[in-house]
Amino acid sequence: MILIDPPAVPRWDRLWSHLASDTSYDEAHAFAERHGIPSRGWDRDHYDVPEEWYDTMVDAGAVPVSSRQLVAALRAAGLRRPKPLRD
Repeated sequence: MILIDPPAVPRWDRLWSHLASDTSYDEAHAFAERHGIPSRGWDRDHYDVPEEWYDTMVDAGAVPVSSRQLVAALRAAGLRRPKPLRD
C-alpha cells in the first residue's frame, strides 16, 4: 500500500510530505514513476513530495496517514532506513 503523511516538513520555501510503500521499494518507485514524482525525490526509504502534490497523490491512491503511522509501517515491513547518527 502507498502511504503519504501530511505536508509538515519545511524546506526550500515550501512544506513537504513523505510518500512510501509498506510493501516494497519497488512499489514506491512504480507509483512515483506513474505519477510524475522525480527520482531525485527518493530519500533512503521514501519520496519527498511538495505540499501542492498532496491531494493529487491521495486522489491517485496514496493513503493519508500520520507521520508516526508512516514510520511505524516502514519499520513493521522492515523497510525503514533511518539517517545515520552523527557524532
